[in-house]
Amino acid sequence: MKISGHSAIVTGGASGLGAATAEAIAAAGGKVALFDMNVEKGEALAARLGGVFCSVNVTDESSVAAGLDKAVAAVGVPRILINCAGVAIGEKTVGKNGPHKLDSFSRVIGINLIGTFNCIRLVAAKMETLDPLGDGERGVIINTASVAAFDGQIGQAAYSASKAGVVGMTLPIARDLMNSGIRCNTIAPGIFWTPMMAGMDQKVQDALAAMVPFPKRLGKPEEYASLALEIIRNVMMNGETIRLDGAIRMQPK
Repeated sequence: MKISGHSAIVTGGASGLGAATAEAIAAAGGKVALFDMNVEKGEALAARLGGVFCSVNVTDESSVAAGLDKAVAAVGVPRILINCAGVAIGEKTVGKNGPHKLDSFSRVIGINLIGTFNCIRLVAAKMETLDPLGDGERGVIINTASVAAFDGQIGQAAYSASKAGVVGMTLPIARDLMNSGIRCNTIAPGIFWTPMMAGMDQKVQDALAAMVPFPKRLGKPEEYASLALEIIRNVMMNGETIRLDGAIRMQPK
């Protein structure tokens, strides 16, 4: 699919991987709607990209529906959905303070997994109304998992479960939507420079970077964005999860 002239929704689009992807789509001639809870950053980026910001809680059906209506009115029915909204926590199944808090486990699953599916189902319903392009394609969906889906570390039970769920639903969603000409793929990043990473001590960041076989550094958001754009453009890419991790395999801790 050519990006120029088409509309895209990017969740978690105000910062990190989402912001970098929104910038890349806009640079390629696409029209962008940002879904995020950070109003200040989201509105500033949307204004710079000539797009629209929608204050959206991805876990809430009415919030996503309202954001989708606003996006459609501003930039048109999207042919592209990039799901980057997510959270991460560190909490052991049983730790010094007792068992894992069920509320925190549910929150991570709610945002990372249920929130991703909530956006997929509502946006895909809009995509189905579009006229087909070449090969009968109407749209493309890209989700964000993590290498933690495959080799989660100590304290990552909630995060790993949520991201493994994203990986697990990628192929069945692609199959569900095949007759509508909508593709679904997932990127599983390794250790990337994001706002969450920025809050860590430099020694911790250096130690994490040293774990990557090659290149020995943190991933750059624009490298995630580059892969997202290739997935959009390559119509044969469907139902796949791609690790983007410098060949890292996470150790227990």
